Amino acid sequence: MSDPLRRLLAAPPDLPVAAGLPALDEALRSRGLAVVHAPPGTGKTTLVPPAVAQSVTGRVVVTQPSRIAARAAARRLAHLLGEPVGETVGYSVRGERRTSRSTRIEVVTTGLLLRRLQHDPELAGVGAVILDEVHERHLDADLTLALLLDVRANLREDLSLVAMSATIEAERTAALIGGGEAAPVISVPGALHPVETVWCPMPPGTRRTDDRGITPAFHDHVAATVRRALAEHGGDVLVFVPGVAEIDAVIRRLGGVEADVHPLHGRLSGAEQDRALSEGPRRRVIVSTAVAESSLTVPGVRVVVDAGFSREPRTDHRRGLASLVTVTVSRAAADQRAGRAGRLGPGAVLRCWSEAENAHLSAHPEPEIATADLTAFTLEVACWGSHDVRELALLDQPPPHALGAARRVLVELGAVTEDGRATSRGRAMAAVPVDPRLARALIDGAPLVGSRRAAEVVAMLSEDVRAPGGDLVAALRSLRSGQRSGAWRSQVTRLESVVKEQVGQRDNVPALTDDVAVGLVVALAHPDRIARKRSGGSSYLMTSGTGAALDPRDPGPLAGLEWLAVGDAERRSGQREARIRSAAPLTEDLALEAAGSSWTEVDEVGWTDGRVVARRRTLLGAIELSSVPISDPPVEAVTEAIREAVASEGIDLLTWSEAATALRARLDFLHRAMGDPWPDVSDEALTQNLQSWLGPQLARVRSARDLRRIDVVAALRALLPWPEAARLDALAPERVEVPSGSIVRIDYSQEQPVLAVRLQEVFGWDSAPALADGRVPLLLHLLSPARRPAAVTADLDSFWDNGYPGVRADLRGRYPKHSWPDDPRTAPATRRTNARRTRD
Repeated sequence: MSDPLRRLLAAPPDLPVAAGLPALDEALRSRGLAVVHAPPGTGKTTLVPPAVAQSVTGRVVVTQPSRIAARAAARRLAHLLGEPVGETVGYSVRGERRTSRSTRIEVVTTGLLLRRLQHDPELAGVGAVILDEVHERHLDADLTLALLLDVRANLREDLSLVAMSATIEAERTAALIGGGEAAPVISVPGALHPVETVWCPMPPGTRRTDDRGITPAFHDHVAATVRRALAEHGGDVLVFVPGVAEIDAVIRRLGGVEADVHPLHGRLSGAEQDRALSEGPRRRVIVSTAVAESSLTVPGVRVVVDAGFSREPRTDHRRGLASLVTVTVSRAAADQRAGRAGRLGPGAVLRCWSEAENAHLSAHPEPEIATADLTAFTLEVACWGSHDVRELALLDQPPPHALGAARRVLVELGAVTEDGRATSRGRAMAAVPVDPRLARALIDGAPLVGSRRAAEVVAMLSEDVRAPGGDLVAALRSLRSGQRSGAWRSQVTRLESVVKEQVGQRDNVPALTDDVAVGLVVALAHPDRIARKRSGGSSYLMTSGTGAALDPRDPGPLAGLEWLAVGDAERRSGQREARIRSAAPLTEDLALEAAGSSWTEVDEVGWTDGRVVARRRTLLGAIELSSVPISDPPVEAVTEAIREAVASEGIDLLTWSEAATALRARLDFLHRAMGDPWPDVSDEALTQNLQSWLGPQLARVRSARDLRRIDVVAALRALLPWPEAARLDALAPERVEVPSGSIVRIDYSQEQPVLAVRLQEVFGWDSAPALADGRVPLLLHLLSPARRPAAVTADLDSFWDNGYPGVRADLRGRYPKHSWPDDPRTAPATRRTNARRTRD
């Protein structure tokens, strides 16, 4: 170990974590693994890296979740050593590296370590990796931990690994990294001073958010709460708001305060970040995103003002809409923020919500792997060589539907094969430090719009840019001319360099104006969000099939344009359409250039307004480009269209004559009584098997009138099974002769076939006839001479003995001219009265 680090550990600062360093040394020497559980402010980021360097050979790599935190951690530790950054302690972040051969501790962003692992899985020269703030559960941190465990298991048993957590996630992490035996956990008690909580809700009747996001009234309220904090409390003030737009809004409202006001977020240049983190001659107000929540020390802070929101990734996987959304902060995150006021001494937190609202906050934020878009994650896994993410040791497995959606996107981009293997194109895209969609836009856009302009647009899209009026072209021009776009310019330079390595210098490119060039690059990044204005309306249809609309209160210069390339869209719960937050103009030709794989030509035959409508449609995804009629559509397609019409509107679209209804009832009876091969003629079966019984007659159908002309009786007879069809009349006769000589129709519409006949006409029968080869007896509805119901029976023999005497006694007085014999079994059946028979 170098002398500066030895001197630091010999006389460490008075930080609580120092008490746990001997246990950490023992854990690393015995297991090579450890979990440090220490709340913010205990000094773990400051003293654990030197202690690990004392226990291992080689460089110690320390991860931080953001560039700001990485640079600040390295500078703080270098200051304690009395050295400039880049000697014993250095850092590497996107676009900036300050290390040397003498560097023992290198602080990096988690994303940068992930890139290194992909290029050098053995991490040559690295003796240990320290993952800080693992409790924040960022997606790249979860994946980096899983890959490091894979490296330890298969390539580098000697690689020491330390995970540092500020929450009870430490126990889960210890179980995960320890495999069969949990890794040692070194717990360090907190050292925060008391922090007074002041509840500062908005006045009744005002709203913090509306359908456009955070309201101007709430920005006013946050600024007023900051002024209150300055007036009632001492020390610097750290203000938490969800994003860059909110930082700007609050700072505009703090004009004239007796303090230096600084923004703090990841898009600032290094110099601007350093100004926010450095104490000055006056009090400071630092308005920050969640970057200062736990992984970053902001000196001098004694007061925290918390707006109560955070910005987290959310994805509508069904519609393919991924974006950062503003959500209410969790209680755990709110407590982390409040702790920032108690590091130097007693402090205060002013919360812009009520104590009652606080009770309803979620306990913890959801891990990103459960809610974020997984396209980049899935590509990283494929490039690692794992075809099944379950092979990796993850704290939480990703949702299967989200993985499936990501895999489909990557296959469409040509980044992975159908079985999940990374292609050479996919590896090239993974080398670009942006989302795979943006990497595709950069690589494919450079030959079309020029390397510089493609890099400018992709750099803009990679940030959370709020375009005025949603116009990305105006946003690009603002960035080009702006004084505070240093981070964007640095990213443009990096991306331009990367794309030149990938596709070479591109000078001779088509002459496109910025208007459509921006739209083309956006469309290459998000071909599923290419949108065309709906006819007769102001809303749009995207190629994904999702409806979208500009903000009707502020449509901006994009209103009325036929084609848009949508950069960002958000669909809120309960809304039918997504709200377009940013977009650029596009043309149909450029839409086809960007989304050519979505171009299809399909023949569609459907039933519309009582007619078969056949047309050939040219589509770009869900967007119809053109449509022409088809004069002679395929019979199969016509049949399917009619089947869908019948399924939707009912079998009564056909003309059911009395004969057709009767035949269908007989067939239904035989199917129920005897089963196969007698066909199922229920509504569902007839609809499903339309072709099998309507057959050639369907070829002539083009309208509901044609359907009504179909001979349904003939169609039903086509269903009769052969040779059994010859026995139809024997098994289920249409009529039956009764003892009186009358031929009576059988009613098959009931569950059991019914023969309705006057009682006198069945004298002489001992039993009712049975149908279906004797399986089902006729149900006799015995009628009075006036053809009114007298009795119902399927057991005629029993009826003569038990039911007939009562019927005879009841009816013979009313119908004295009709026969009422004592023994109906032997009496002659008759259709006539006694008097009439006597005259004969």
